[in-house]
Amino acid sequence: MVSRTDSPRTSAARALAQQVGLPFVELIDYPIERAAVSMVSPAICRRHEVLPIALNNGRLILAMADPGNVVAIDDVRSAARTPIDAVGVERVDLLAAIDRFLRADDELSDLTSELIEKNAPVETMDFAFTEALEDDAPIVRFVNLLVSQAIQDHASDIHIEPAEDGVRVRYRIDGVLHEMQSAPKSIQSGVISRLKIMSDIDIAERRKPQDGRMSVSHGGRKIDLRVATLPTVWGEKIVMRILDNPNSNLDIRDLALLDHNFEAYKSSYSKPYGMILITGPTGSGKSTTLYTTLGAVARPEINVITVEDPVEYRMKGINQVQVNPKAGLTFASALRSILRSDPDVVLIGEIRDHETAQIAVEASLTGHLVLSTLHTNDAPSAITRLTEMDIEPFLVGSALDCVVAQRLARRLCGHCKKAVEHDAEYLANLRFGFDVDQRPPIIYQPQGCASCSNTGYRGRIAVHEVMMVTEEIERLTVARSSSAEIGRMARQQGMITLREDGWEKVKLGLTSVEEILRVVA
Repeated sequence: MVSRTDSPRTSAARALAQQVGLPFVELIDYPIERAAVSMVSPAICRRHEVLPIALNNGRLILAMADPGNVVAIDDVRSAARTPIDAVGVERVDLLAAIDRFLRADDELSDLTSELIEKNAPVETMDFAFTEALEDDAPIVRFVNLLVSQAIQDHASDIHIEPAEDGVRVRYRIDGVLHEMQSAPKSIQSGVISRLKIMSDIDIAERRKPQDGRMSVSHGGRKIDLRVATLPTVWGEKIVMRILDNPNSNLDIRDLALLDHNFEAYKSSYSKPYGMILITGPTGSGKSTTLYTTLGAVARPEINVITVEDPVEYRMKGINQVQVNPKAGLTFASALRSILRSDPDVVLIGEIRDHETAQIAVEASLTGHLVLSTLHTNDAPSAITRLTEMDIEPFLVGSALDCVVAQRLARRLCGHCKKAVEHDAEYLANLRFGFDVDQRPPIIYQPQGCASCSNTGYRGRIAVHEVMMVTEEIERLTVARSSSAEIGRMARQQGMITLREDGWEKVKLGLTSVEEILRVVA
């Protein structure tokens, strides 16, 4: 129970424990016993912010953020039917341990049984999302737990899919869908109606797709969710995109660009004018890269305006415009207005058509820094895509300064990754640029542990291809050369391909060979 050097917050927690005459525990270093954790229900632990951490001579050691909460001690004593010894811990460490050791699955299963028995209708009076579990509103508790568990699991999307005989719930975690909780058909309409109420969506309209937005509080943070409904043959499917905004705290170095790529990219976004394109498929992290870049260039002395569909992350000090085609506010019309508002930096959510591309190119040629995204498989293809949109090649060559293609690969779990040595011939056949005569490097593989939910991966890392538009590439653009020719010239001038960048991150122990082969052609 000896702690490390105290931080200010730990010192405050220690002082609080000493004030009520209880010992203080550094929870990060404490070997928590799962047998002890299982003695108290997750609902009680979350409600009182407590966690059983050990059994000592028949007494339950209870970690508490507020050691003076006698009501919590009484509730735990009644539930566990065991004498309690309370200890003080830092609240942030306690919440992290609760998230790690307690999942909502058991509570969801209990709630599902309760809902089947009661056949409970949707609650329509309480529009506010709360973390408190209300015994008289099982539908509300069920929905709250679904969302809380998804946020806790770092999911990016929640899929609620009606089927013939039930409701399937899936979370997209690190880019891969995982089936989580299933629910009986009898509560389908209640769950869907509850989510539509929370998202300010018309609950009476079931025949056409609708979009909405809601905010929830989780762990003291406000998190936005973008909600979309889609009528299917078995009912309305709901997909919720969790917009947990990490980008406001991201530094450009957090994008994990290799030094060579970082220097090239930095030289581009540091210029006062020109166009920078981020390319890749849906879900490849383009928005994160754009917002992080925007955070790096935004300063009080410059005017930054964005036009997006929709505005996913709200940033302080940035003028953000959301397109509204029904009102006539399209990307093109919004851009025309933006250029009359004296901008220095313009962010365009996506270049989709000739008109938007034309205005973006003209804006970069008239002294603005333009950031945008494009759907292409690699960086050289962005040039040919713009020319295919009927933008004059000489304008593309002059306006475009840098193209970044990227993919997202799952990051190896730091707790359980295992070092292995592969055969040189095997690595040479993977087309990573590895020479069979070289000594094979140490490569890490996923194993799986409690920290990563036995997947072997925790979080994601971007793989990049940064192409600077040089004079030689500009001449190829004007000559309407193919993307293959442009790619060859870029590689001769030092561009690192997606595959090569992925291999470097494999050698750094950040991801696995299998992940790079999965996300890069």
